[in-house]
Amino acid sequence: MTPRPARDVYTVSRLNGEVRDLLEASFPMLWVEGEISNLSRPASGHLYFSLKDAASQVRCAMFRGQNRLLRFRPEHGQHVLARARVGFYPPRGDFQLIVESMEEFGEGALQQAFEALKRRLAAEGLFESTRKRAVPTLPRRIGVITSPTGAAIRDILTVLGRRFPAIPVLIYPVPVQGEGAAARIADAIRLAEQRRECDVLILARGGGSLEDLWAFNDEGVARAIADCTIPLVSGIGHEVDFTIADFAADHRAATPSAAAEAVTPDQAEWRQRLHKTASRIQGLARRGLQLERQRLAWLARRLEHPRRRLLELAQRIDGLSLRLTAAQGARVRAGIARLHLAVTRLNRESPAARLGVIRTQNEHLGQRLRGAWRNGIAIRRSQLTTLVRALDAVSPLATLHRGYAILTGHPDGRLVHSVGDTAEGQQLRARLTDGSLLCTVDERAEAPAERLAREQETPS
Repeated sequence: MTPRPARDVYTVSRLNGEVRDLLEASFPMLWVEGEISNLSRPASGHLYFSLKDAASQVRCAMFRGQNRLLRFRPEHGQHVLARARVGFYPPRGDFQLIVESMEEFGEGALQQAFEALKRRLAAEGLFESTRKRAVPTLPRRIGVITSPTGAAIRDILTVLGRRFPAIPVLIYPVPVQGEGAAARIADAIRLAEQRRECDVLILARGGGSLEDLWAFNDEGVARAIADCTIPLVSGIGHEVDFTIADFAADHRAATPSAAAEAVTPDQAEWRQRLHKTASRIQGLARRGLQLERQRLAWLARRLEHPRRRLLELAQRIDGLSLRLTAAQGARVRAGIARLHLAVTRLNRESPAARLGVIRTQNEHLGQRLRGAWRNGIAIRRSQLTTLVRALDAVSPLATLHRGYAILTGHPDGRLVHSVGDTAEGQQLRARLTDGSLLCTVDERAEAPAERLAREQETPS
């Protein structure tokens, strides 16, 4: 009877081990596209999920060391592109993918475009360290190019206010993503360069995907940064995010907050340094005075005759020390007094106060002008009445009302003053109060007194 051949019986562990070796040796590192489902995040920090398409799914594991480098937070239903190696988990007999890196689907082409532009601009020398400008230690004004409504500007202003609030900030508002954002960012950089209003610029936005940050991977933005002569610090995205703008900038900060820290000194540190310097100066002054006193005392011990002079010099040094202290206090008080005087003069020269005084003066002058005008009219009216009355008193027309007449020659119109001015038969015109009469001289009769006076004047 032929003996049966010996059976090669596999244990489950052996079978699963050989399957694992076969799978892991047969497949290289590969890229897998799919939708995340069944996502779990245990306390260990690893990620476990499935990638699926319309017909199939595969289990995936991404260990903590790799998922800490992710630039986004994976979510259920998200479409991703995973770089993974084929694996097999023997304890459960599960076929799975061990994911090394992962990105949102669609970022692959963007990443390639990013790398191509980076290589081309680097070949032109646009990222050379020799082109970089140093950030000023104490800028007089800081310019921030970012969205005025994003979280980045709030973080920047918070850090600037905490570190050195005395430095003014000028915001150049721009969109930081979407169509046209790159052109607006480049225009803002050129505008800041043209105006020269700031000593340093911050180009910033918050975190996001590669697509969200794509405006900062624009060639126009990179060239505007390279052409800008004002030192520019980039603070775009999170620590793991890099953009073309970061390579072109004079200094790259990991976050917008880090960019704000990079352009401002720490006021507490500066105060401490100033206090230390002041203390050193005071200490040196005290030690100098002490050495001089010791030197004078030593000289006083060696010399007997100039002892009085040395004592006087020591006293003078003490007096100068006291005067120096008093002068410092007086100078401070004088400065305070000048400040109060300047504030008083400023308040006194306030446009509101001057306008009030001018308004009061105008009202007073208006009242005086109206009073003078009324008084002038009254005086002129009184003078006119007096003149009218005087004119009426001497007017010959008033005499006519009393029954008199005015005689004039006809037709020459000469006034007749006496009988001698007429001749018999001459026509005269008598003007009365209500008209005139044409008369003829029939007889001339002179008054006796007048005739006697004329005869006396005639020579014998």
